[in-house]
Amino acid sequence: MNDEATTSTGEPALQVLTTRLAPEELAAVTAVVDSAVAEELAQLHDDVQIGPSAWERSQRSMRGPLQPGPSAWRGFSGNPR
Repeated sequence: MNDEATTSTGEPALQVLTTRLAPEELAAVTAVVDSAVAEELAQLHDDVQIGPSAWERSQRSMRGPLQPGPSAWRGFSGNPR
C-alpha cells in the first residue's frame, strides 16, 4: 500500500525537502497544513452568499391605494394651506 497522498496530476500532495525530520515532526506538520487547507476551503464555501440581484434591490413595493377626501392631497401640493 502506498502511504503517499498524490494530487490528480500524480504528484505528491505534500513534499518535504529535508532529511532531518522525525516521523512525529512530519506528522505534526502534515496535520497543521491539512487543517489550514481544510479551514480555508470551508471559509471559501461559507463566503459564497447569493443575495438579491441589483435589479431586485432596485425594485420598489407598490404604493397603497389613494384615499380621496378632505386634506388627502395636501402632502403632495407645494402650497401649504
